[in-house]
Amino acid sequence: MIREKTRNSIEKSIKSLQKKGIFPVFDIPKIKVERPEDELNGDYATNIAMATAKFIKKNPIEIARLIKSDLENQKSNLFQKIEVKEPGFINFFLSERFLQKIILEIVKDGKNYGCLKIGKNDFRSKKKTNIEFISANPTGPLHVGNGRGAFFGDCLANVLEKSGYQVIREYYINDAKNNNQIQELGKTALGEGKSYLTPYLKSLILKLKPHLNKFKSITDAGYFLSQNILNDTKKFIQERLKIRFDYWISEQILYRQERIKDFYNYLNDKKLVYSKEDACWMNLSKFNQKDEVLVKQNGQSTYFLADMAYHKYKIERGFKKIIDIWGADHQGHIPRMKAVMKVLGYKGDFDILITQIVNLKNEKMSKRRGKIVTLEWLIDEVGLDATRFFYLMKSLNTQMDFDVKLAKKQSKNNPVYYVQYANARMHSILAKSKIKNPRFAGRQEKSKINLELLSHQSELNLIKQLIRFPEIIEDTASDYQVQRIPQYALDLATSFHQFYRDCKVISKDKNLSQARVTLILATKTVFKNTLDLMGISAPEKM
Repeated sequence: MIREKTRNSIEKSIKSLQKKGIFPVFDIPKIKVERPEDELNGDYATNIAMATAKFIKKNPIEIARLIKSDLENQKSNLFQKIEVKEPGFINFFLSERFLQKIILEIVKDGKNYGCLKIGKNDFRSKKKTNIEFISANPTGPLHVGNGRGAFFGDCLANVLEKSGYQVIREYYINDAKNNNQIQELGKTALGEGKSYLTPYLKSLILKLKPHLNKFKSITDAGYFLSQNILNDTKKFIQERLKIRFDYWISEQILYRQERIKDFYNYLNDKKLVYSKEDACWMNLSKFNQKDEVLVKQNGQSTYFLADMAYHKYKIERGFKKIIDIWGADHQGHIPRMKAVMKVLGYKGDFDILITQIVNLKNEKMSKRRGKIVTLEWLIDEVGLDATRFFYLMKSLNTQMDFDVKLAKKQSKNNPVYYVQYANARMHSILAKSKIKNPRFAGRQEKSKINLELLSHQSELNLIKQLIRFPEIIEDTASDYQVQRIPQYALDLATSFHQFYRDCKVISKDKNLSQARVTLILATKTVFKNTLDLMGISAPEKM
């Protein structure tokens, strides 16, 4: 990555100045290299002079000038210009020659462009990562609220895989027979319930009536019905959402394997269990959390106990990074689950991400009013690509309004259409071009491509967008802000459309045409890789 090369160059300069006695010896802090908002301040900038002033005991401007001077002595072909700006920023301007050379590297790397190694534990193994998402109760079809965690989780998993992690996608099924929702489902199945019957549930109960009539227990009827709902959900997720889960973990099976019982005994041995009001409680006061019930007065285990046992199971399977993606109603569950991971002595990374509410046409969904909008309906209305893109555009921790009308439009106002149209336009240009693909051409053919001809500002701006891709991967793998990926796709599309407007690709100048076709090949590569991260198709025609 260019950003990483810039960091390394800065660190090399500081160490050089330390060796010469110009700077005192100190542990160099993390060097931040960022993209300035104003392009007049360069392609990259760092505040390292200000960050080290307390160690060096000099004015940041003086420090920045010393670092700049040493950087220039490195005679790197990476930068065309380095400048110092008040109050001590160092700005870097990439050289045209460097930008031109990187095009063939992108084409050569193909689908591997953007792959990183930050998920490596060492040189031999990848960091084993568990991402649990969706995990909707098996009492009905997925609704538009579930879609947020579904596509976010899938996209984040793709990003982490691209970053070098070994990722396991997991769906936790809340299907314990003592679950209140399973009980209510059983009552509904046997005609005893008062819960709202969706058209889907009515149809399924009617279809399964001959089997349900055999059950006398609402528990058994509810569990049987939940497993049929789960089968429909699995099929929908795999075939319509195009999401592949590695494991479907059943809460009921955890009971059968006595993992919940064993975990209760584990807590008891640690003297974290006590009795009060004919119930069993977990003492969480030492973690500044209120105590929680583990076993109710009727002898039934709580969801919290099962969830703790499930997370212990995750740790036992060797995951060094665990990510849970939960709905908005689980916000209060976070502190106590964090406390549980401390009880378990977990030393890995543990993150809980909350999906905020989704509104449709400015109206909140409500089970009580029977106004559940299914995810299947939404996909039927706007298509999977638009559904994914629109969900991913918003930060997970903000509420969102899904604009169905906009998602259905076939115009540049529709962001996913705008992005896919750019990709289709590239394919159209390449189809018209008779120039060979340099990725498959021989060394002699490659040598004929004069990329130094790419000097128009729109060409250089497009290349600068292409080299951002690995940085987008790195940042998203670090902070999980997945919304920057669709935004990057839009930025890349805008740069391409501007290039197409300003630079005629196929002309009488064969050398220039060849260079520009090569740039389009590189752009098409990055477009495809970006869309793949989001699980969105890259159509060749629109």
